[in-house]
Amino acid sequence: MPYWRLSGFYFFYFATIGALIPYWGLYLKSIGFSPLQIGEIMSLLLLSRIVAPNIWSWVADHRGQRLAIVRLAALLAVVAFSGVFLGTSFVWLALVIVVFAFFWDACLPQLEATTLDHLEGRAGAYARIRLWGSVGFIVAVVGLGKAFDSVQIWWLLPSLSMLLLGVWLFTLTVPESQIRPIGTASGERFYQMFLRPEVAAFLTACFLMQASHGPYYTFYSIYLTEFSYSKSVIGALWALGVVCEIGIFLIMYRVQRHIGLRQVLMVSFGVAALRWILIGNFPDYPLVLIFAQTLHAVTFGAYHAVAIELIHRFFTGRHQCRGQAIYGSVSFGLGGAMGSFYSGLTWGSLGPTVTFELAALCAAVAFIISAAAIKPNS
Repeated sequence: MPYWRLSGFYFFYFATIGALIPYWGLYLKSIGFSPLQIGEIMSLLLLSRIVAPNIWSWVADHRGQRLAIVRLAALLAVVAFSGVFLGTSFVWLALVIVVFAFFWDACLPQLEATTLDHLEGRAGAYARIRLWGSVGFIVAVVGLGKAFDSVQIWWLLPSLSMLLLGVWLFTLTVPESQIRPIGTASGERFYQMFLRPEVAAFLTACFLMQASHGPYYTFYSIYLTEFSYSKSVIGALWALGVVCEIGIFLIMYRVQRHIGLRQVLMVSFGVAALRWILIGNFPDYPLVLIFAQTLHAVTFGAYHAVAIELIHRFFTGRHQCRGQAIYGSVSFGLGGAMGSFYSGLTWGSLGPTVTFELAALCAAVAFIISAAAIKPNS
């Protein structure tokens, strides 16, 4: 098993996320963008996940060349992102983000499927590799948070370029998985798997879960600066959440041996609703914010580990790449874009508290759907 090569990819991939998600909104605000424009740019970044992963994964499943596609897409993502140095208008940055995201979103679904193939038969091993992505996120968010207390936020752009280059370099080291199934165990077609009631319910709940994260990913850093938190403190709060995420990844294989995947999924939705209510109503209470960040262990760590495992079970054989792509498209793509868009609309008009309460409502509905429609033995 190529443990360190896979872990290195996850480290740089999520270090890029650790630079992009917390600080991209601050960069856009620094060049004069309004909350609505920031929400629209962030939604464009996520909308690509609706289409791009499915196109790339369809090619990967039919050609059997996952890693070749990942390497090409990672390189083109580096090239596309360099466009941010050439202009700062809304239209230009929107175009750059759309092109960049199209290539960037090709990478993770293929690597997720490849990783799970390499780990076939090793219960819980995925979490032990994925935790290095969390480590990369922490290094980026804390390091840049301290740096941005002293230097201009513009330095985010070259930092992201270097991290993207690291992603591409590690794709060159990861070997293709040895397990390349050419059929499916059940003989089902892809659309038949997709339309099973429990799969449809699961994907709907995932859509709502990511929509609930929209205000957090789009405006959390901006939100805290309005309450006079320094960028170092903001970075530390982001990092705290991911430290707790690492903890849950380390013990997730034990959790899965004693608690069903459905139960973990439902708990994550309920905890997410609580987390958004706390953040939206108590921003001037640091201890409440710290507690809310510890809940990231459940709302992302446990949720994501279980979701990836369920997708791997729902979509078998040669449909695994497209299964991972559908999960990314519906949840992080459509759900994330919807979350960024509605938070951009409501942030200035209704205020942060109402926006986070809408997020809590999304998570609560996801809980109801999972309780009612996902079978206990799924």
